[in-house]
Amino acid sequence: MPTRPSNLNGALLALLAFGIYATSDAIVKFMGASYSPFQNIFFSGLFGFPLVAIMLMTDRSEGNLIPRKPVITLLRSALVVVNVLCGFYAFAKLPMSEAYPIFFASPILITLFAIPMLGEKVGLHRGLAILMGLAGVIVVLRPGQAHFGLGHLAAIGAAVIFAINSVLVRITGQSERSVVIMLYPMIANTVVSGIALPFVYQPLPIEHLGLLAAMSTLGFIGGVISIAAYRRAEAAIVAPMQYSQIIWATIFGITIFHEHSDLWTLVGTAIIIASGIYIVMRERTPEVSATKPVTETRGEFDLGLQPRSSAWLKFFDSRNARARERTDHS
Repeated sequence: MPTRPSNLNGALLALLAFGIYATSDAIVKFMGASYSPFQNIFFSGLFGFPLVAIMLMTDRSEGNLIPRKPVITLLRSALVVVNVLCGFYAFAKLPMSEAYPIFFASPILITLFAIPMLGEKVGLHRGLAILMGLAGVIVVLRPGQAHFGLGHLAAIGAAVIFAINSVLVRITGQSERSVVIMLYPMIANTVVSGIALPFVYQPLPIEHLGLLAAMSTLGFIGGVISIAAYRRAEAAIVAPMQYSQIIWATIFGITIFHEHSDLWTLVGTAIIIASGIYIVMRERTPEVSATKPVTETRGEFDLGLQPRSSAWLKFFDSRNARARERTDHS
């Protein structure tokens, strides 16, 4: 069990990581006002892929890159592509402070989808938290009163797809190589956006190309720091820190995009945050669940351009285990 200073250090690192993620998302929104999601995804993937590939090249385990569960790997890769497209489109069309609450309903949805997909048993407390979180999403959307557009639909789609994919990662994580889990979705993103690129391409000035490079680099750095956070603290401590992104989103929205949140959006956001944190904290208790779908899948929302924290942690755990084995045998 981590010590209290470790939990504090992990929480601070998580706050830093999620602040970096929010900055990357602000670039996504800025670029989305001028360019197609396909173009932004292709170039950000082009810049990010070498960073990830260099890390993956340190995997010296024997084996190949053929997935052991090809159908699920193909499904996951396709879902990641749709998730990225939905996320980019939602950021382009919605205020950040309105998109984030919908995205961050994903831990609630992960808990919900774990019931049929993992055979998870959800008791009264987490059941009520799920209902409260879904009610918070309805408050943010206010169907029939506030304007409901394609941006809202894309944000909902991104949250739902991310949650399904998180549970699929939990299903395949024990049997599939971490390199396979990470590589195939990245390749799928690059291939699909590359096929679409000739139809949507607009010339990029050097400063916008630099922003796309910065977006990928920030996403990578945020991932590295979030891994360090999970190394130092319990997942139940780190995971709630994701909601600090909403604070950054509000700051960026006001200062950069001249956006303002109304009262009901803030109320709905508070409900979603409260229910999400309750679910995560409830999973700390051993009598609740053996699968812990949110904390074990690191259920913080991300657009899917970079490998997830859970995949990186599995990758480094397996690499370190092999290094220890080699040391013991020598």
